[in-house]
Amino acid sequence: MKRNSQTRRGFLTASAAALATPAILHGTRAYAQNKTLKIGYVSPATGPLAGFAEADDYVVEGIRQAYAGGIENNGSSWGVEIMMRDSQSNPNRAAEVAADLILGEEVDIIVAAATPDTTNPVADQAEINEVPCITTDAPWQPYFFGRNGNPAEGFQSTYHFFWGLEDVIGVFLDLWGQSGVAKSVGGLFPNDADGNAWGDAELGLPKPLADAGYTLVDPGRYQPLSDDFSNQIAAFRDANCEIVTGVMIPPDFGTFWAQSAQQGFAPKVVTVGKALLFPTVIDSYGDRADGLTSEVWWSPNHPFNSSLTGTSAGDLANGYTAATGRPWTQPIGFRHALFEVAADVIKRAEDLEDPEAITAAIAATNLETIVGKVDWSSGPVPNVSKTPLVGGQWQKEGDSFDLKIVANASQPDIPLTGDLKLI
Repeated sequence: MKRNSQTRRGFLTASAAALATPAILHGTRAYAQNKTLKIGYVSPATGPLAGFAEADDYVVEGIRQAYAGGIENNGSSWGVEIMMRDSQSNPNRAAEVAADLILGEEVDIIVAAATPDTTNPVADQAEINEVPCITTDAPWQPYFFGRNGNPAEGFQSTYHFFWGLEDVIGVFLDLWGQSGVAKSVGGLFPNDADGNAWGDAELGLPKPLADAGYTLVDPGRYQPLSDDFSNQIAAFRDANCEIVTGVMIPPDFGTFWAQSAQQGFAPKVVTVGKALLFPTVIDSYGDRADGLTSEVWWSPNHPFNSSLTGTSAGDLANGYTAATGRPWTQPIGFRHALFEVAADVIKRAEDLEDPEAITAAIAATNLETIVGKVDWSSGPVPNVSKTPLVGGQWQKEGDSFDLKIVANASQPDIPLTGDLKLI
């Protein structure tokens, strides 16, 4: 196997000091005669971000079936082994398991998903060790700039597809413009990669909201898993905020929303990223979840099909519900798409024993997937491909909640399924 002598350098342990200090490894590895390619997959199966990985087992089992007959490359059939690892919703743990997959298991490609807490440390490990990497489920700004990316240079081995803050801002403004409420917005931004990016004065929400005539009340960064949002609630109440926005993990939003009720704060529109994505979380809020709004990355109504299996978005979502008895969740589509892209790369790579050839195939991707087109030639910065975004609202129907698409101004090909209502 051809390997650059610097490949897979940088074994990084869980300690902060070791995480920053790459070592150099030499040597090569020989494939078995049946030519098996290894894909490492990292996601938060446990911890506060576990909602993002709720459907992982179902999706990966379907992918394994799709891969079962092998993937053709240059006249040969390659078996594919998928190795799953749990980040435990912890960036240090994500880096640790990624390092083990790269250096211990010697995976050929590593993929990861679910917020910058997972994508960034995994991608950093891959970049240091020159291992091809594909990630998703994190807005591109906290992924790219959170890793100190330079738009003039980009990264060598790591590629990402998802939407950006400009898209979520556009969707939120679309939602709020329909509401007719006062343009005073309370912002909830944690002291983490997402919160710092969304709240950034130059790259985040403040400037576009001001340009659109909104006043943003930002009480400052709070620590994730906070148990007291009294200061934020008081600031929002004093400013007569009729809209609340931000990006929060589900436990934090649950605490904020319960304390808002206790303290008599009742905004008319609540549009929060990340926390309001998952049906199980929405159910935990009870009747007070009715009317909450959020971004929608993927749904059964998205007009896309899998390049790997031909399955429609609706059939993939309905298949999950039929198999598990649980409602569909947005990450289902993006998990499937990760492995669609991986399969396409495996088919096209000039030499699957050369990491640089695999990386070149990733960079050349132009693929219609179940979440839309993935094409890294289109920017907005190197190593990033954008996917479409619309806005949704949780509306109670009988004893359950349904996520209605109520804002699609920037993506009219994704159909509306409901009308916005005030809380």
